[in-house]
Amino acid sequence: MKIGEKIRRLRLSRGLTQEELAVRTDLTRGFISQLENDKTSPSIVTLEKILTALGTDLKHFFADETEQKVVYAKNERVPVYDEPPGVKSSILIPDIETTKLDPILVVLNPGAQTEEEEYHEGREFGFVLSGRIELWLDDIKYKLKEGDCFYFKADKRHYVKNPDKKNKAKLLWIEIY
Repeated sequence: MKIGEKIRRLRLSRGLTQEELAVRTDLTRGFISQLENDKTSPSIVTLEKILTALGTDLKHFFADETEQKVVYAKNERVPVYDEPPGVKSSILIPDIETTKLDPILVVLNPGAQTEEEEYHEGREFGFVLSGRIELWLDDIKYKLKEGDCFYFKADKRHYVKNPDKKNKAKLLWIEIY
């Protein structure tokens, strides 16, 4: 990839116009345009100034780009082994340690519940794929059915329970750090 194209993508991903980038770098909009169209080349000092304004540096800008994985097959899921009886969880995207997102598929047998989590940073999102669940936040119970979802700040003790005596419940649970 050419430097100009890479700068354009970086600028757009930050939601900046050429004019806004020019103001942040004390350069002209015309220069930014020429640079992005690969009609001029920046000095190292100018490139560093632009990259700083875009929230990165030379090292990260020129780091080898690896193709990002997009599809994760069912057989790539990683089971979570330390779950309570009747709870089966699988990590859906096993290699995203660098992100601040942890998507988990949770299957609860009838009457089963996850372990109670203590307060922690982040937020939690869940979508009930099938069955019914009870979401407990501190001492407050919320009832959800298939198609319902939840979202809360994780500054409360929390767990989910399947109140059904016959059917399993399945939910997509995403922890956001």
